[in-house]
Amino acid sequence: MSELVRPNCAGALTPRAIVEELDRYIVGQRAAKRAVAIALRNRWRRLQVPEHLRDEIAPKNIIMIGPTGVGKTEIARRLAKLSAAPFLKVEASKFTEVGYVGRDVDSIVRDLAEVAIKLVKDEEQIKVKARAREGADERLLDLLFPPARPSDARAEDSTSGTRERLRALLREGKLDDREVEVETADDTTAMMNVFSGQGLEEMMVNLRDMMPGMRKTKKRRAKVPEALSILVDQEAGKLIDMDKVVREAVLRAENAGIVFIDEIDKVAGGRGGQGPDVSREGVQRDLLPIVEGSTVTTKYGPVRTDHVLFIAAGAFHVSKPSDLIPEMQGRFPIRVELEALAEGDFVRILSEPENSLVRQYTELLATEGVGVQFSAGAIAEIARIAALVNARAENIGARRLHTVMERLLDELSFTAPEIRGQQVTISEEYVRQRLDDVVKDEDLSRYIL
Repeated sequence: MSELVRPNCAGALTPRAIVEELDRYIVGQRAAKRAVAIALRNRWRRLQVPEHLRDEIAPKNIIMIGPTGVGKTEIARRLAKLSAAPFLKVEASKFTEVGYVGRDVDSIVRDLAEVAIKLVKDEEQIKVKARAREGADERLLDLLFPPARPSDARAEDSTSGTRERLRALLREGKLDDREVEVETADDTTAMMNVFSGQGLEEMMVNLRDMMPGMRKTKKRRAKVPEALSILVDQEAGKLIDMDKVVREAVLRAENAGIVFIDEIDKVAGGRGGQGPDVSREGVQRDLLPIVEGSTVTTKYGPVRTDHVLFIAAGAFHVSKPSDLIPEMQGRFPIRVELEALAEGDFVRILSEPENSLVRQYTELLATEGVGVQFSAGAIAEIARIAALVNARAENIGARRLHTVMERLLDELSFTAPEIRGQQVTISEEYVRQRLDDVVKDEDLSRYIL
């Protein structure tokens, strides 16, 4: 089997190492992290067993149960990055059963194939980048300085020397202010997709592929850096073997693909009922063959879903996992419950992860030359306010921190360009001054936070 199919990073990571990597970005939720770590390691283990047994080992799909904003989507997203695998997030509520207007479930597999193609193509582009840059440089120099026809050998030597000097100027960025006319693709059929029904999306793609003459090009003027980027992409496209890319991408989608189905609880309903419950059950029955393992025809050929890992998630406030049809329940043998976030978790979320909100806002304002420092008391107060508003209004978990931080730093973000060079300390008192009035008025806090 191709090396590209093997999850490169996951093969080197033990379940414990995977959990430690997830801990860098996600606070708490130990049980969910352990479940996905084992599932990811099992992808690698399956590829090591004898080939006659490999097809018999089905992925252990996972269903994550927990309120919104506790990290379900983030766990799945980070998992995909760790495994260098094709990852697709879909919302179950966007699909309708066959015969209704809306997306059909087969589009999940088609979209996963597209993700895999992009993933493999990007990797191949990195391999040919140096050669593509050389070709792009030559084309760009031809556009900037159309070559003259030398009449003798001395003129040819002179032209060659001039060419080398111009290439050096281009590499040094001294020609960046110049403009050239480049030819780019003009996908006029993109507008047709906007006005066509969603069920026609695959047909539109196939039409464009069958009639390459529909793909027109147009010329436009661009500065040298932008033109160089366009030409590098074009040259890389010539060097990449797309047949090989498609083969590798389909294999990777089939053997390492991860599909995250969010809001699975929205298609759970009482069985044998009428009205919307019937449609919800219809969506489940349409999803079932994809999750169980079937073959879906895509523009890149048939794609099997037998070994795609499916991770479903839902809050299950109104319904419960047992409201899913029995066949669907059986295809998600691993169930993990994520815990609701408390005030202490918010303190950790604000300060511990590498991509913490405090770090994000600090770096954003640093681009304006404004230094911002959060005191420990300020972080504790922000966490207290977020937990309080969650308790009063809808509990949206860690997402509440985004609204609180935006409100807190609204004035500073607006005036940052005018106070360049200053240092600002966000203290506990600063947080209270900015947010106390909003928090005290319960109706106002519901509206604003």
